[in-house]
Order: sequence, then structure tokens, then C-alpha cells
Amino acid sequence: MAVNNAMTADFLRSAYGGESMAHMRYLIWGDSAEKDGYPTIGNLFRAVAYAELVHAKNHFNVLKEQVGDNTVVAGAVFGHTNIIENLQGAIDGELHEIKQMYPVYLETARYQAEKDAQRTFHYALEAEKVHAKLFEFAQDTAKQEKDLDIAAIYVCPICGYTEIGDNVEKCPICGASKDMFKAFE
Repeated sequence: MAVNNAMTADFLRSAYGGESMAHMRYLIWGDSAEKDGYPTIGNLFRAVAYAELVHAKNHFNVLKEQVGDNTVVAGAVFGHTNIIENLQGAIDGELHEIKQMYPVYLETARYQAEKDAQRTFHYALEAEKVHAKLFEFAQDTAKQEKDLDIAAIYVCPICGYTEIGDNVEKCPICGASKDMFKAFE
């Protein structure tokens, strides 16, 4: 599982940093949403925070043989105002990962034949596409001054795929069985 190329290793560290910050940001925004009367949107933030933790762990584990200090440069959305703007921050962050960050990281890992990095970048990219749609759905609902009307959100602990409801037999990204999924209710 060693990473042989410095550029791919740098991208893994950057992705780890970004996913770690997204994890914390979504926990903060989830608490804020709940406090402001949107408990289900708060639950969505917490579910996606868990998915971002899965991504961070995956990136970190690919680098497990590279011991030592590193400076990590990672982009991050900042700000903490209201439900609509927090959701917009989440959407913007996810879209950056989908359109800018992960396609470049994934293509570099392919070019450099870094199979483990390819896997973790692919998992994150595909999961982030779902996260962006979920945050857009939540924002459309919040703009109507309503909370989401959903019972549970399920997250794959292998790749971070996120699903509203218990609708899949196996993860469409990594193939994990639905009985492995973590429920947020």
C-alpha cells in the first residue's frame, strides 16, 4: 500500500486535510441547523460529516507507510451564518471537489499507477456527487422554511456513499452490503 509518487502523496494529504475540515464543519453546521429548528437537516449534516470522515480515513490509510511531518495545504469553506448560507457553503465545497479537486487527483493517480490512491479518490468523487445533490435538496426545502421530511439517512462505511432511506441492497460505489451501512435517524 505504499505510495511511490510524491505528487500523488501530496494530493492524498491535501484530500485528507480537506475531508477532515469538511467533517468538522458539517458537525458544526449540523448543530446549528438543529438549534435553528431544522433537526433533520442537522442529521443530514452529521451523516455527511461521517462520510467525510470515511474519506479522510481512506486517504490517511493509503499513506500509512509515510511517517513524518508534512505541511498540508487544503481548501476549505469558512463561515457560519444561517441554514441557507451554511447549505450553500456545503454545496460549494462539494462542487469544488467534484469539478476541480478529485478529477485532477484521480487522473494523476491513474497516470502514476497508484492503485490505492485511485480507489480512494474514486470513492470520494462518486460519494461527493451524491452529497452535493442531498445538500441542494435540503437547501431547496429550507428556503421554504421547512425541514426535510425523511426518516433516516444511511452511509456506507467503506466509501462514504450516502442514501436517504433504506433503498439499496449494496453500495452502488464500492459494493458493500447494506447491512454494513451506518444509520442516522
